[in-house]
Amino acid sequence: MIMSSKKRPSSWPILALVLALVLFAAGATAAPAASSPAPVAPVNVTAGIGIKGYDAVAYFISGKPTPGVERFAYAWKGVTYRFASAQNLERFKADPEKYLPQYGGYCAYAMSVNRIADIDPARWAIVEGKLYLNNNRISYGLWALDKSGNIVAGDHNWVAFPKTTESAATDGTAR
Repeated sequence: MIMSSKKRPSSWPILALVLALVLFAAGATAAPAASSPAPVAPVNVTAGIGIKGYDAVAYFISGKPTPGVERFAYAWKGVTYRFASAQNLERFKADPEKYLPQYGGYCAYAMSVNRIADIDPARWAIVEGKLYLNNNRISYGLWALDKSGNIVAGDHNWVAFPKTTESAATDGTAR
């Protein structure tokens, strides 16, 4: 056997980092068998405002996260949503379910591993006409590795995830 004195390829540190992050994320999300998640508000809100004040319709129309403005606000099911324009507000009023993010606006990756996490409105994807938000670049990257599988897992977990009463949706923020 011939041994080479060549150094590892320069991509090795990057691969090691990615592997470490995946293992860390898997370990950080692993739950003890006997514990059950604490109930959360059915919608992720901050001070009664959904999607951190971003325009849900803009993701579909403009293809980018766009902050909403107070002037174009609309309360729906106890949560206030903001929009960047009167047109987007009217689109939302006509069909709110079409534009609302999945899993109550919580992180899609976290829900796929039966956890709850807040979101960064800049970490998003539309898959089969539905809006999914994620917490950060890492969670988005892990979620994006298997979007369809993570969506199936997230859909299953969201149905079973314990929720507080509807009135609590405007009382707190994501845990």
